[in-house]
Amino acid sequence: MCVSTERENALAALREWSVPGRRADLAAAAWRAGATVVAITEAARVGSRQTIYDDLKSRGIDPRNRPKEKNVTTVTVDGLTGVNDDQPGGALYNAVVAKHEGRQAPAPAEFNRMMALSLALGQYNDLRSRLAEEEEARAERDRALHLVDVRWEALADPNSKGSWLHGHQAYIRGVDDAHRAIDAWKGAVETLMSLASLRRGEDSDRLVDAYEQSILPAGHPPVNKPDIDAEVEATRLHEELDAEHARRQALAAETLGLAARN
Repeated sequence: MCVSTERENALAALREWSVPGRRADLAAAAWRAGATVVAITEAARVGSRQTIYDDLKSRGIDPRNRPKEKNVTTVTVDGLTGVNDDQPGGALYNAVVAKHEGRQAPAPAEFNRMMALSLALGQYNDLRSRLAEEEEARAERDRALHLVDVRWEALADPNSKGSWLHGHQAYIRGVDDAHRAIDAWKGAVETLMSLASLRRGEDSDRLVDAYEQSILPAGHPPVNKPDIDAEVEATRLHEELDAEHARRQALAAETLGLAARN
């Protein structure tokens, strides 16, 4: 089973949880299948990411320490990849050379099919790569936002061995890192959304035919761009982070004021 199918199955199961304690098991399964905390939270219909963080922690999972995804392997169909098929050694290049030299070469209809499949594979592989980049950027964004909360809570830990000022500086830097991670995710989404979708009405029908008749039947998963307005979502996240930071700064100022008087 491919990773994306496993992830979707895990999220689907999570949407149906009902037995007490089962949610944490399903959340852990979805996480191990590659789902982000955001996707798990939405599927489980819980009101806060913290609930899912607690579920994962109860199953021995630290969401901040997920290994980075490996590079996406280029999909090949009928010897074509859409990457370098028209370069020396590529299937299209070899077909053209064979025809030019009078050797056996694909008939015109077959060559046109190969051309369409090569172009479709180029878009397909690009989409898969960009989808993986968006997923990783989203995960980095979520980790950064989570770390802000962790560092803020650490300031109130009476057992902390570090100075309060050093801890607060780490929190401030965490806020800045989170803003940067939000912007990086927004950039990844915008790049993804600029690509063609391999859908009728958005792309050449012959490329969509190649996608539906050759790529999907070969067992490769469909590629669908998410329904995301990156500008709106990033603005919301920035504003929420700033609002919470302002509230925390007021509390920190009160704490410092009391310390100065004492």
